[in-house]
Amino acid sequence: MTAPTPAFASGTILGYPRIGRRRELKRAVEAHWAGALDEAALEQTAAQLRRATRDRLATRGLGRGDSSIPEAFSYYDQVLDAALTVGALPERFAHLREPDGAIGLRALFAAARGEGAHAPLEMTKWFDTNYHYLVPEIGPETTFSLASDRFARQVAEAVADGVTVRPVVVGPVTLLALAKATDAAPDGFDPLSRLDDVVAVYARLLSSLRAAGAEWVQLDEPALVSESLPAAPAALADAAERAYATLTAGEDRPAILVAAGYGPLSAAAWETLSRSDVEGIAIDLHRGGTPDAHAGLADKVLVAGVVDGRNVWRGDLRGAWERLDAARALGAAHVAAGTSTSLQHVPHDVDDEPDLDPRLRSWLAFADQKVDQVVTLARGLRSGAAAIAAALDAASEALDDRRRAPGVADPAVRARTAALSTADAVRGDDAERAAAQDAALELPALPTTTIGSFPQTGEIRRARAAHVRGEIDTAAYEGFLRDEIRRVIALQEELGLDVLVHGEPERNDMVQYFAEHLDGFAVTRNGWVQSYGSRATRPSILWGDVSRPAPITVDWATFAQSLTPRPVKGMLTGPVTILAWSFVRDDQPLSATADQVALALRDEIADLEAAGIGIIQVDEPALRELLPLAVADQAAYLEWSVTSFRLATAGAAPRTQIHTHLCYSEFDVVIDAIAGLDADVTSIEAARSRGSVITDIAESGFAHGVGPGVYDIHSPRVPSVGEITALLERAARELPLRQIWVNPDCGLKTRGYDETVASLRNMVDAAGSVRASVSVPV
Repeated sequence: MTAPTPAFASGTILGYPRIGRRRELKRAVEAHWAGALDEAALEQTAAQLRRATRDRLATRGLGRGDSSIPEAFSYYDQVLDAALTVGALPERFAHLREPDGAIGLRALFAAARGEGAHAPLEMTKWFDTNYHYLVPEIGPETTFSLASDRFARQVAEAVADGVTVRPVVVGPVTLLALAKATDAAPDGFDPLSRLDDVVAVYARLLSSLRAAGAEWVQLDEPALVSESLPAAPAALADAAERAYATLTAGEDRPAILVAAGYGPLSAAAWETLSRSDVEGIAIDLHRGGTPDAHAGLADKVLVAGVVDGRNVWRGDLRGAWERLDAARALGAAHVAAGTSTSLQHVPHDVDDEPDLDPRLRSWLAFADQKVDQVVTLARGLRSGAAAIAAALDAASEALDDRRRAPGVADPAVRARTAALSTADAVRGDDAERAAAQDAALELPALPTTTIGSFPQTGEIRRARAAHVRGEIDTAAYEGFLRDEIRRVIALQEELGLDVLVHGEPERNDMVQYFAEHLDGFAVTRNGWVQSYGSRATRPSILWGDVSRPAPITVDWATFAQSLTPRPVKGMLTGPVTILAWSFVRDDQPLSATADQVALALRDEIADLEAAGIGIIQVDEPALRELLPLAVADQAAYLEWSVTSFRLATAGAAPRTQIHTHLCYSEFDVVIDAIAGLDADVTSIEAARSRGSVITDIAESGFAHGVGPGVYDIHSPRVPSVGEITALLERAARELPLRQIWVNPDCGLKTRGYDETVASLRNMVDAAGSVRASVSVPV
């Protein structure tokens, strides 16, 4: 560097929610997609949101002039941003580059959502979170260049407002470790082999950020904490050594903070970063223990991630202070309090939740309250523990109050889980079940169905909102919902689907709906968290022991079944997904909470069966996402997660066909667990990966029914009959026909009806074509 390393604050966060407190970015982006907002107006809205975030963080105590405010904005996804910044735009979208080769918003949105016949990038989960990132496509033919100045423009924007920000960019090692090879790449090609070429572009990016006014840059490298990526931890540490040797040698660059959240750094990565010439390292001390001291820290900033960036509990602030104090003993030149990860995983502000019980609210910390915790700990670093004693005591008192509160421990629930035995999670013989289901259901080969939800139209949302506001009474609202179910059933019959769904118009969200009907949960009004792109969810808060006071879905399922002679699936959300997509209590093992949820679902399944529902789908789209990043922890997780699903479903009779659905699952990683679920039919996302999962299924010997998703519902594209036929023909070549089901990748809630009807019609036509061209194996 050409100047001494700039000073660093005593406290910072690694990122902040970027969708807006009232989802302003979502609305603006979707208006732009609909043609109602031009690019200039979209950019103006985004700039206003960034400015509001900077002002709010400064108001809450993060400094305006010391790089403690991160600039982590994205229109869609941070991995996509990094990939396009270095020019990694798939060739099928090359025509969308600007005349000078730059990559603008149209190309960005096309890569994310698809355009015409061009499929979008594959989407999968960001480590073990419920956030989805877009998978870069990189091959030996990929040409890298600095193709976007967006990061630099955002720094300059902040500087013009008198704020020194720290731009946040996915680091080069993580970018390549998360990438997949292009279709043109030879077998065995590893995107990480392009590291030197990518790092050369990152060096140019750093220079542009410095020229724009950045004193520090944050390069996020969570790949260095994971043991579940194709590259081994030692190989990733070696890649980091090469990358940061080059980047730190550059002149006229910002100081570099390498941030590695979501777990403890591997020993090799900690060693590598400690002895490198980067100016700062941010580590997760909430999930990981304090690492060993290292002499290389003597000239570095250490951001100690002691405040949990991923859950909403106020937590043990005194314990965080103790971890922070231990970090000070590692010998770093400067220690700052920080969050363990970006705060993009939590809602904005507890004070936006007037409907929550005040006692529960006192136990919580959303993004703004976590900023306050960081600022408090930073004050302790500057002024000593006595200066923050009152804040530490208040947090401890809230923690004690939470332990004592009614409902946190329910004796009846605990007695029921204590009485469980191994037999309660065993369903019975596969062959007996298959014969009973064949006789009961009489389905054709390649049965067609959907995953559950149909489009949640504006009319549905308006009716729900009117009911919540008391503008229409319950009888009128339920009448509206029944009319919607009649329409959806009739549509599916007209399309020719074999197994129908009621469309779920009564459900605001596949987890929140159950949370509203189970004891032990609370729901929020404004607790939005980004899931992917413009999609946001409101995770429920699981604060106490869980039980089911009354049936939840039975009336809707039986009404739908009364409208048609074809089977209608009962639709439930599985115990692991309810946990994964909620903010779950942290005062007992996840396995204990999962068993409580499973027993509530077991009761619901019994009531559905008694009402005559012959197919029941228990969705577990989040099974893969909770898989621990540390290999040593994975077996225990898979054991309890599989057991909880079986506990929910094992009471079903042999003639009842149990389905499940999984999202974004690298099937080969959890194949044994998926087989262990013992579901009669498993649907799994496959379209964005072009059906590559089918080979994994075939090679595994998976014996149950399986529905590899034949089209991607996260894109507005309507797949052609030929496209779906090709995927089904691949499945028919590799799997026994009796195993194959035909379905979309996921639920249709976020889609519009025009594209949904066209896509489903093509799906049914493709299934009929393949059904007619092949015979059922004996």
